[in-house]
Amino acid sequence: MAAPSGRSGRRLWAALVAAVVLCLAARAAGEPGTAGAAEEPSTARFDVRPGGEVHSFSRSLGDYTCTFTYSAQGGTNEEWQMNIGVSEDNLLFSCSVWRPQGKSYLFFTQFKAEVKGAKIEYAMAYSQAAAGGQSDVPLKQEEFEITETTVSHREGKFRFELSKLMIVAKTPRDEL
Repeated sequence: MAAPSGRSGRRLWAALVAAVVLCLAARAAGEPGTAGAAEEPSTARFDVRPGGEVHSFSRSLGDYTCTFTYSAQGGTNEEWQMNIGVSEDNLLFSCSVWRPQGKSYLFFTQFKAEVKGAKIEYAMAYSQAAAGGQSDVPLKQEEFEITETTVSHREGKFRFELSKLMIVAKTPRDEL
């Protein structure tokens, strides 16, 4: 399922995603040894580099992988973060990519976030991430597209601003 339409639907999904991310973050800060090493949420820092070349950053957690691919122009390197996690019941995989300072000053010519091992249930892209008392500012729905496994810019519609991507994906379930 893609990002829902309508203001109340988006708020509901945003609340759900925030709850999932908070649960995964709390789990990461929880007692050591409560989950297997392959299931521990992971946060990694990386530099988003301008220059017009295509770059990728990828993290894996067990059977699941999230890859952020982009091309940007202007400015200098910016520090970004990727957080990945799996819910305790192993039904959801989450991947968030963002600039902790809130707003990126780079001009993104393209972006794509791809998940492997799960199918996207919800995804949202933002031109500004919440920081310093400011709220997230979502991209307009026509600026990006969502498939079963990717969230990417929409050629000719994307306005070159990106500061955050959030994905919640359903993991495959083995039925008996």
